[in-house]
Amino acid sequence: MEKKSELNGHAMPSSASTARMLENSEQEEPCVEEQQEEQKKKQRGFRERLCAFLSRNLLVILTVSGVLVGVGLGMVVRSMDLTKAQMSHFAFPGEMLLRMLKMIILPLVVCSLVSGAASLDTRSLGKLGGIAVAYFLVTTLIASGIGVALAFIIKPGVGAGALNTNSLGLESVSSNKETTDSFLDLARNLFPSNLVAAAFRSYATDYKMVAVGNDTNGTILYQKVPIGTETDGMNILGLVLFAMVFGVALRMLGQEGEELIRFFNAFNEATMVLVSWIMWYIPFGIMFLVGSKIVEMEDVVLLVTSLGKYIFASILGHIIHGGIVLPLIYFAFTRKNPYSFLSGLITPFTTAFATCSSSATLPSMIKCVEENNGVDKRISRFILPIGATVNMDGAAIFQCIAAVFIAQLNNTELNAGQIFTILVTATASSVGAAGIPAGGIITIAIILEAIGLPTNDLSLMLAVDWIVDRTTTVVNVEGDALGAGILHHINQLESKKHQQEVAAELEEVRVESVANVQAEEETSPLVMRQTKILEGLPEAIESVL
Repeated sequence: MEKKSELNGHAMPSSASTARMLENSEQEEPCVEEQQEEQKKKQRGFRERLCAFLSRNLLVILTVSGVLVGVGLGMVVRSMDLTKAQMSHFAFPGEMLLRMLKMIILPLVVCSLVSGAASLDTRSLGKLGGIAVAYFLVTTLIASGIGVALAFIIKPGVGAGALNTNSLGLESVSSNKETTDSFLDLARNLFPSNLVAAAFRSYATDYKMVAVGNDTNGTILYQKVPIGTETDGMNILGLVLFAMVFGVALRMLGQEGEELIRFFNAFNEATMVLVSWIMWYIPFGIMFLVGSKIVEMEDVVLLVTSLGKYIFASILGHIIHGGIVLPLIYFAFTRKNPYSFLSGLITPFTTAFATCSSSATLPSMIKCVEENNGVDKRISRFILPIGATVNMDGAAIFQCIAAVFIAQLNNTELNAGQIFTILVTATASSVGAAGIPAGGIITIAIILEAIGLPTNDLSLMLAVDWIVDRTTTVVNVEGDALGAGILHHINQLESKKHQQEVAAELEEVRVESVANVQAEEETSPLVMRQTKILEGLPEAIESVL
């Protein structure tokens, strides 16, 4: 009787070809199942990777989204013609963010610098400090050179002679402060007379006219005499210097200073926990910061058309310095991709763009540099607070462009000596520039005084400062972060070199000790006689027995 088999539920006569078909169908079924399982695994793997990416970069995505939503919200609210009071109410969430960030600056700067300086030995501290100062000075000088070169190439002030403060409806801003007094104030603020007052006040020179006598005609003669005054604003330079020296002093104390060092370390860690909480408010606060700034804008079209070349030159200088020069310097030292390093710092860059404050960006910068880029805490907490105070690459660029712009505006030809003065003064004065919005405008006045130009046109800079200051702050904090990365790399190389030297010394000691033991065994007649006696003892015992 002919055997029958089934294929897909149908009876078929048994044959060799039928058997082969059945085998193929049985083989195909597990292949299809395996493919389905692989597809499910791929889907699960993609889903898991997506979830991991979102959880890892959630804060970055929310922060960038906050800026974009803020722009749209500002455009919508701008058309509602709000009153001044309603504008201030609309800006309230953004104001709260700024207040939180400023609240945390003082404990963060002081504690991080004390613990950072105390955790490094004096030799390392001196070497790293020297490298940091050299890096800050060189990058700021390069930035000043880029600013001057772009100003002479683009010529933002040529043809803008008719432009003045009145045509744009701006209030005039002037500064009658002497250049010498500006630099003397910088030195005075390094050593505050009252540390408590330095937390909220800075020293500033003012002038009063004093009668000194009469001339031959009986006219009273007056002299301008400098007098010391206090201005609102934290004296960050004085606090930074005190915290560094205090940390070194604690380390020099040895065992007696350990408890206080532990206190500052614990205080610093607690401050970083507060920073991590504040960072989750940043996306919401940034949305209203950006939105309120767009609502407050006056006639943007008039400003951009009048000062468009100045804005373009400043932003182009920031792109060149921040996108090409600083990454090249980082690559030259570390031989690593600078853009992968910068990709971990999107949140502090966005914060810098929205707040226009290097000091307000410091908390999130320290956190992201340590967690995303693996920079040693001792390095980041030592160098970033100093960088936020003295390293102002972006400010140097726009200050140089502004000085040349005002010279061109007044049809003044700058000679080589004046150009050199601009470079040096911009580099030196940017050290003392306050890490706050519009802090660089004051230092432009110092540059203008140094080259003998009027300060009446400073209000033009102030009118567009809210645009230029955003890219300025991003470049400032980028320079700080890359500097921390370079110092971390140098510190790693030094520690590896030290470990290799220690290992080599230990190896030499071990080899010498082995060689000495062998030499003693080979040459000592006492040892040789004892070993021979011991070797002969068993035979003697056996013979006696």
